[in-house]
Amino acid sequence: MLYEMIAIIRPGKIHEVKEIMQTAGSTILRSGGVIRDMANWGVFMLPRATTYAQARYKKGHYVVMRYDAGVKAQETVSMALRLEPRVIRATSVKLGGGKLERMAKLNKVPWNTLISQQEQEGILSGKV
Repeated sequence: MLYEMIAIIRPGKIHEVKEIMQTAGSTILRSGGVIRDMANWGVFMLPRATTYAQARYKKGHYVVMRYDAGVKAQETVSMALRLEPRVIRATSVKLGGGKLERMAKLNKVPWNTLISQQEQEGILSGKV
């Protein structure tokens, strides 16, 4: 199955982000999975201030990983990220059911695109 994991890591030291992503990646590879794409989105404001592990966060370091793995590997990665105190939030979404036609339509993870106010309003109203 193809999964996309988005994690929000406490901001600060980039080596912590690398270490967490290496741990998640090695878990996937050990279980026979394949990492398709990794993206470091950088530090952004959170939608709302969040308290986690007795600390209050207004910013977070966003990272994304797309990978093919079995259900057991996905559960292991999710559990490891949930138990990691440096991870504020993490979630995984199943993107493809193994159908090559669907998976071929998925492109790189878009993020750094700026859209105009009119386009935002069109998206919110459902016109686009």
